[in-house]
Amino acid sequence: MRTILLRPGAEELNYEIRGIVKKARQIEALGQTITWENIGDPIQKNNRIPTWMKEIVSELVSQDHTYGYADSKGVLETRKFLANLNNQKKGVQITADDVLFFNGLGDAIAKLYQFLIPTARIIGPSPAYSTHSSAEAAHANTAPITYKLDPDIQWLPDMEDLYNKVKYNPSIVGILIINPDNPTGMVYPKEVLEDFVRIAREFKLLLIADEIYQNITYNGLQAVALSEVVGDLPAISMKGISKEFPWPGSRCGWMEFYNRDGSKEFSKYVQTLENAKMIEVCSTILPQLSIPKIMSHPDYAAYRQAENFKIGQRSKLMEELLSDIPGIKFNPTQGAFYNTIVFEESYLSPNQFLPIENKDIKALMESWLHEENMPMDKRFVYYLLASTGICVVPVSSFCSDLRGFRVTLLEDDEATFKDTFTRLADAIKIYLGL
Repeated sequence: MRTILLRPGAEELNYEIRGIVKKARQIEALGQTITWENIGDPIQKNNRIPTWMKEIVSELVSQDHTYGYADSKGVLETRKFLANLNNQKKGVQITADDVLFFNGLGDAIAKLYQFLIPTARIIGPSPAYSTHSSAEAAHANTAPITYKLDPDIQWLPDMEDLYNKVKYNPSIVGILIINPDNPTGMVYPKEVLEDFVRIAREFKLLLIADEIYQNITYNGLQAVALSEVVGDLPAISMKGISKEFPWPGSRCGWMEFYNRDGSKEFSKYVQTLENAKMIEVCSTILPQLSIPKIMSHPDYAAYRQAENFKIGQRSKLMEELLSDIPGIKFNPTQGAFYNTIVFEESYLSPNQFLPIENKDIKALMESWLHEENMPMDKRFVYYLLASTGICVVPVSSFCSDLRGFRVTLLEDDEATFKDTFTRLADAIKIYLGL
């Protein structure tokens, strides 16, 4: 080419959650059955959409207006409905004008970082959800800035680490909170959220909360929303229906803006996000129209409660199968539908392996091990995939110095779930030489 094509920072974009699929497909082609634990797709894991929900969508599809454009910011009645849901929490009050729809949270996250000046940094958690950390790094043309989530204190944030990084890095303009958290399954207590608010207030920062799992909590726990504690600070909440209904293929997410008029800079930033959506015309209309009808349906609350209970039961079963294995740090989950298991580093070595009976699979997998500077958790993930067909994601791909892997709690068939994690437990013991 006559000149370079790629903007600085673009090579920071990485999504190992789907990247591992390429490796799994190669293994699958050689005869290995794959158990997909790499991605949070409830539909892929035998979750069933209730008939009443399908009937709502079917009725909408039969109406001609559902095939047209929506308002650029999103369907007005849906935005009013969502503003009212927020306002029932008795925290920051918003109107329909404070709700902006996107084609999924992936689209929203991309826009979030796209319009920041390159020197403005958003500090986020580590381990980090890859879409956030990659987009922030690509925007800034450098590695993401993160604060630590600590597996030794149930994945709660190291607030001293966060405070010092904010204090001594004036380029940080905002703090990202993922609550409930992906990839760890941790849910922030109210007092921890209040600590985030105190730091943001002291340093005049924007708060951003990815709350797509807000209504997926279990085992007696409920998540506190950012709007309940943020007070008069500028903030953004990011939400969606991909996980909650679940309808991941809908690509339907939104931002809620809190205190948009409290800061001139924040107000300009929000207006830019709205202008960008006007250039695109609008986001997908059908799922937006479905939101008030589904969420206000008399069976919806009971449906969500039942689904959360099942995830909670799986979390308990996973704890039974994995928590007592030496050499790993296991934390029971409280929200979302993931768990991140960390290896004790003293238990890992570059000579560990799992037996692989198929010679072609073994040769293929061993060719992957030549990757330069491969983290040792990625080595385990490759061996696990080739030996058992269980496809997980290494923690090192979540912008973390920890070594381990993330799994899901989504498999709806109990026998299959138990079999998967029994095989996983056995594989860990063999790999660590226990």
